[in-house]
Amino acid sequence: MAELLTATLDMAGEYARWFVNRRAYTRQSDRPHPESGRHYYFRPKDGGELSPDFREIQRHLAGEMTLGIYAINPATQRVKWMAIDADYRHALADLLKLQYELQQDGVQAALEQSRRGGHLWILFAEPVLARHARVYIRHLAGKLSVNVKAGADDGIELFPKQDRLEDGQFGNAIRAPLGIHQAVNRRFWFYGAAYSLDAQMAYLRNLRRVTEAQLKDLIQGLKFDEPSKPAEIIRYGDGRAFLILDHLDARPTRKVGRNWITQCPSCAAGGRDRGRDNLAISVEEPQKYICWAGCTKEQIRAALGAPIRYTGPEERRQWHRN
Repeated sequence: MAELLTATLDMAGEYARWFVNRRAYTRQSDRPHPESGRHYYFRPKDGGELSPDFREIQRHLAGEMTLGIYAINPATQRVKWMAIDADYRHALADLLKLQYELQQDGVQAALEQSRRGGHLWILFAEPVLARHARVYIRHLAGKLSVNVKAGADDGIELFPKQDRLEDGQFGNAIRAPLGIHQAVNRRFWFYGAAYSLDAQMAYLRNLRRVTEAQLKDLIQGLKFDEPSKPAEIIRYGDGRAFLILDHLDARPTRKVGRNWITQCPSCAAGGRDRGRDNLAISVEEPQKYICWAGCTKEQIRAALGAPIRYTGPEERRQWHRN
């Protein structure tokens, strides 16, 4: 609790000016899921909006709760920051290559520790178009032969993961910096400063911001169209695609952002999810679905009477990487 004394509301307000581009947030569960043992992120049922005084951020900095934040404001399609997430075997080496190359372009990026690699953060002097930020980093990664993750392949992940959002969409949240990861009860610091909240905040305060004019200079002449990639489809043994909507007793009628929201069959079989909101199914790619309470795809498929059958160890490894 000693850290709570230094995590003031003024500090939370300053942090919000750097990282909060919209009030929607996610929260990491305090307790592990009883079956998977993982600490999942979820949208709070009270609406998941930060309060005007950013008290939730104060609690995040104090280690009382762990927030996930969204990059894009859909009203403007702009971002205050760009984060590069890497969590594979040579992740830190790739992030250091990117950090060095960014420095050559006059961009000072902050490297944050993570459980299996790190996050590289770029802060902007004013909100810039998400599309501009993404095309610059993708170009830089290609120049350095750093793979951008696609499907099961290892590679960096860019936040935001989209160029733009439609009204009502959220995109993908990332763990907000300087919070305590609930799975390991540990705070992951930035490498550039002493390991205290005051020192870390001072480091971020003095980090050189990228202006919109600077970013436009960096992307001048670059191609903006990204290659499309095929949607991942999990198939039956006879080659037919499995679409979960074909197996639900009732079609979902509630739409939140880019997902249909409905009851998770596995949770329901265990007498849970009475609110009928644990399962999210992508509207655009309905072969993609997830239970926010932590049920695995194997458990969901088994509850639907369509269990996954593996033909060998390699197929099982491929499934778990996806």
